[in-house]
This record gives sequence, C-alpha cells and structure tokens, in this order.
Amino acid sequence: MKNFLFIIGVIFFHSYSQAQNWGTDFEKAKLEASTEHKPILLVFQGSDWCAPCMKLDREIWTSETFKNYSKNHLILLKADFPRRKQNALSAEQKEKNNLLAETYNKNGFFPFVVLLDSNGKVLGTTGYKKISPEEYITELNSFYNAH
Repeated sequence: MKNFLFIIGVIFFHSYSQAQNWGTDFEKAKLEASTEHKPILLVFQGSDWCAPCMKLDREIWTSETFKNYSKNHLILLKADFPRRKQNALSAEQKEKNNLLAETYNKNGFFPFVVLLDSNGKVLGTTGYKKISPEEYITELNSFYNAH
C-alpha cells in the first residue's frame, strides 16, 4: 500500500510540476509581468468550438518545448470564449474576457495571440500556424526583441 501511495504521489507531483500556469486575470498578469520582467502571452480562444484553437493548444501550448520555455520567459493569460453550456464561465470572467477582447481583439479573431509588455502595450500578434513549437517561440521572441 505504501508503494502504491508513493507512486501516486510521484505521478501527481510530476503532473503538477509539468502543468502550465495559465492565468485569467489581466491585472494580476500585469503585476506578475512587471515583477518578473517578462512579457504577457494573451491568448483568445474558443476552447470548445474553435478547431484552430484546439490545434494551437495541442501542437504548441502543451508541447514540452513550449512548457519549458514559457515557465522561464512568459506570463500566460487566456481569454476563453466557450460556447457549450457545461463549459460556461462565470459572469465576472465573461466580463473580464469581453473587456480584453474590446481592447486587444476588436476583430474577434480566434485563436488570436497577443504578446504584451507589463503595461499592456502590444509587442506583436499572431495566431495558429502549422509550425513547430521552436518556430513559434522564435516568432514570439521576434516581437519581444523588436522593441
């Protein structure tokens, strides 16, 4: 029994340590970005209806390459716009996401990826591209290094 619990603990710790910390609060993200001197990666997605959003998540965000890079270089922020009732967000979160969209995604593109500085200034934008995680990181770095 002790071995079983130990194995479960190791699996849980490994899963937890590999998890990404995607925030949903813009003000908190700006504070973290300022404190840690990192840009904010803001992603507009429709997690339960947008096929390119799901591909971006599967091919880039959840890759080990991106996870390893992001934990040292980015503050991660998602503005999700799910459509299915079972995935509905709180009214407060919907309002926060709508305000972000009014500021940073006026055309309503999905997925839409915005790299911001700690003050909320746009450094660059992109979306889903059929490229490797390494190439995606290079593109994000080009936005940050251009300023």
